Parts: sequence; C-alpha cells; structure tokens
Amino acid sequence: MNKRKTGAGREQQAAEYLEENGMRILERNFRSRQGEIDLIGRHEGYLVFVEVKYRSSSGCGYALEAVGYRKQYRICRAADYYRFLHGMGEDTCVRYDVVGIQAGEMKWIQNAFPHIYK
Repeated sequence: MNKRKTGAGREQQAAEYLEENGMRILERNFRSRQGEIDLIGRHEGYLVFVEVKYRSSSGCGYALEAVGYRKQYRICRAADYYRFLHGMGEDTCVRYDVVGIQAGEMKWIQNAFPHIYK
C-alpha cells in the first residue's frame, strides 16, 4: 500500500472517530496555496481544523510530535484562507486539533496549538 492510500485510510479512520465523538465533518483534504488541512469540522461551537498524523511505530518518532511550528503555521494560514472563502469573520471561534494514530491507538488532542499570527 502506498503512502497516499495509507494516509487516506487513516484520515477516514480519524473522521469516523471524531464523528462518533460529536464532531460534524464539513470538509476533507482542503488544499490551497497556503497549505493543506486534513479535516475541517464543527464541534462544541468551534470551527475545528484537524491535522491527522500516523506512525506505524515509534522508530521515526511519535505521531503527535510530528506537528511542529512550520506545519502549525501553514495550517493556520490555510485556515484563515478557508474562513475567507466561506465568509467567516474574525469572530468565528476556531480551534486546532491533532489526531495521532500509532500502534493501533488513536489520540485526539483538542486545542493542540494556538493560532499563529504573522
């Protein structure tokens, strides 16, 4: 199985998990020049931008550690563009979550990082 298929399968798995836990998925794989967002949903009054990370083992590090500052910045820029495209103002409550999948275990970190302004 290639990496793209593996990633799509893990994103589907994460989307199902999030939906089971009350999130309504609005969009998958939003792409723009600013960056890419794996999942976008609504949860508890927030517009939520979700990054999904998968590691088959800890040999290359842990899945949740793979969302560094540069990735966070690109997600924030893409999120700003998404809100612009959909006419959502600055008053929209936004949250950035990360779902890590590793060794058959899924962890959902809500509000994993703050919005990065630059």
